[in-house]
Amino acid sequence: MLFGYARVSTQDQNLALQLDDLKKAGCQKIFQEKVSSAKVRPQLQKLLEVLREGDTIIVWKLDRLGRSLKELFTLTNDFQIKGPGRRSDRIS
Repeated sequence: MLFGYARVSTQDQNLALQLDDLKKAGCQKIFQEKVSSAKVRPQLQKLLEVLREGDTIIVWKLDRLGRSLKELFTLTNDFQIKGPGRRSDRIS
């Protein structure tokens, strides 16, 4: 399955551009959230729970998935264990 993940950092920011591009990329399910510096991102956790081998995650930009290099490394390691593919596309 093709999953999308969209995130903005503040309530004032708009997810529309990311969502439009993820839909154009063919994402069948998109997890989205508006969080600012929160340690826990519920939608990302839900995405990680539903991932299965053969699934692919698409993010608009890598900084939407992880807020730091350390967090991106940890997530990538989790992906390798679970087996999903991943893509980071600047779609537009």
